[in-house]
Amino acid sequence: MAPIGQTVPQTTPTAALSRARERARLLPDCLVEARRIANTVIAGWHGRKKKGIGENFWQFRPFVEGDSLTRIDWRRSARDDHTYIRDREWEAAHTIWLWASLSPSMMYKSTLGMVSKESRALVLMLATAEIMARSGERIGCPGVMEPVSARNAAERLATALLHADLSSSLPQTEMIRGSSDVVLFGDFLERPDDVIARLQPLSRRGLRGHVVEVSDPAEETFPYAGRIEFSDPATGQKFLSGRSELLRDEYRQLYFARRETLRDDLRHLGWNFVSHSTGRPASEALVAVHMHLSGQPGRAEHGGA
Repeated sequence: MAPIGQTVPQTTPTAALSRARERARLLPDCLVEARRIANTVIAGWHGRKKKGIGENFWQFRPFVEGDSLTRIDWRRSARDDHTYIRDREWEAAHTIWLWASLSPSMMYKSTLGMVSKESRALVLMLATAEIMARSGERIGCPGVMEPVSARNAAERLATALLHADLSSSLPQTEMIRGSSDVVLFGDFLERPDDVIARLQPLSRRGLRGHVVEVSDPAEETFPYAGRIEFSDPATGQKFLSGRSELLRDEYRQLYFARRETLRDDLRHLGWNFVSHSTGRPASEALVAVHMHLSGQPGRAEHGGA
C-alpha cells in the first residue's frame, strides 16, 4: 500500500500506455547508470572465474579425498608437507537469465528513496547483463530476449525491454533449458508460499537461482504518522488510518517476517536471496549478485542488506 500523494498509476489501458512511454524515457538513463555502476564494480576483476574444464591456471588448493591423482601438482606439493591440486579456470560460456518485475507496486518511490523500485531494478538488471557479457556469458530474458553472447548484450536487452510486458512479478520460464542461472529482481510482496510455488519447479530442473528483493526505505521503516490514506497500486483499494503511527510496530513485524520466510524458503531450494533498499547505492546489490554468480557467496553477504 502506498500513501495517497505517493500513489502510482492504476492498471487501465490508458495507464498501461502511459507506463510504456515512461519506460521508454527511463531505459536510456538506466542503461547509462548501469554501465557506470558496472564499471565501478568490475574494476580490477577479470571475468567470472571458477574451477572447471579449461587450459588456464586458476588456483592451487589442498588435495582432498575423491580428487583425481592426475591433477596433483607435484612441483607445488614438493615445496612443503602438503599435497596440492592444480585447478583450471572454467571456460565454457554460461547462460544467465535476467528478469525484472515491473508490476505497479514497483513504481513506488517515497521521499526516502533515491529512485523508484522500478528504476533500481532495471539498473541492476542491465548492470548485471553488462558485467556478465564482458565475462563472455550468454544473456537472456525469459519471453523477452533469447540468450545472446555479445559485448553489447545490455544494450540489446534494453532495446528488447522497450516492447516487453514485465508487469507480472515472476517470468514464464518454459523456454529455459539446461544448466543456467536465473536472476530475479522485484519487490516480492506476494505471500512467500506463492512465490516459492512458482520457483520450486525451476529448482527441481536444476536451475540455480538468485532473488534480489528491491524495497523502498519507507516500506521498511513505516515513517507515517497521523491521518493517512493508503492506496493499493495494483487494485486501487484504499485504507484510511486515523493514527498511522500505531500501526508501525505490527506492520514492521509482519514485513520483516515475510522477508525472513522468503529468505529461508529460498535457502531450502538452494537459491540465494539478497535484500536491497533504494536508499542504498545500487553497487552494493550488484556486488552481491556478482559474487553469487561467481560462486563466492561468503563475499556476497557484504552486498546485501
